[in-house]
Amino acid sequence: MASRAILRSSFARSNRVLGQVSTRPMAFSPHRLVQQRLYSTKEQEMRDRNAIGPATWRSAALFILTGAGLYYYFTNEKAAVIAKKEAERATVKTGRPAVGGPFTLIDQNGNEFTEQKLKGRWSMVYFGFTNCPDICPEELDKMGAVVDVAEKKYGENIIQPIFISCDPARDFVDQVKKYLSEFHPRMVGLTGSYDAVKAACKKYRVYFSTPPNAQPGDDYLVDHSIYFYLMDPNGEYVEAFGKSIEAAQVYQSFERAKSEWDKEHPR
Repeated sequence: MASRAILRSSFARSNRVLGQVSTRPMAFSPHRLVQQRLYSTKEQEMRDRNAIGPATWRSAALFILTGAGLYYYFTNEKAAVIAKKEAERATVKTGRPAVGGPFTLIDQNGNEFTEQKLKGRWSMVYFGFTNCPDICPEELDKMGAVVDVAEKKYGENIIQPIFISCDPARDFVDQVKKYLSEFHPRMVGLTGSYDAVKAACKKYRVYFSTPPNAQPGDDYLVDHSIYFYLMDPNGEYVEAFGKSIEAAQVYQSFERAKSEWDKEHPR
């Protein structure tokens, strides 16, 4: 009986303690809550890193390899394209543009002049008009300067300077002769009918435009191509020179062309 009383007393005491614990409200601690959240956040970050870390490195490696492959591919492709273009340029340089050909005009002395008279020596051919205020005289002076330098080294008649009028309505034979008296003494001036001049310009790929139904006494300017050609002793095109090219540069080009010609046509 005594042991049962002791058990009941212990059981009652335990119930009281449990009751006190279960009914006592828990104190709220903001610091403890923040710590719990921090621990939770850090644990989540660690889990995320463990979950995606290897995939991230694999993706970066794949990205780098892909970029390197694309760089290599496009670099090679670019090199191939450049090589192809250089080959095409080399092919073009080995040929000659279709400049020049048969024509029949009249020189400043009233004599017939054809493309056959270009053969046997070098020539420079310029298309212009006698009423040109500035550009044509400058280009003809440039041609004359080149002829003078060449003749000092190689003798007379090494280069024939030629002026072809693209203003047939006003540039008759007498007018061309009078105009050329102010330039190099060996300058040959050519003119002719409108159709003959147009045909010659077409052969030399020269553009010109005069007013419709132009008359000899009319005052107008002729729009035309501004360059002259260097032709070899076979009457074939060598090079074209624009307004910006100086006489010294033209002469250097002539020297190079003559050197190559002499190698290909030894005497």
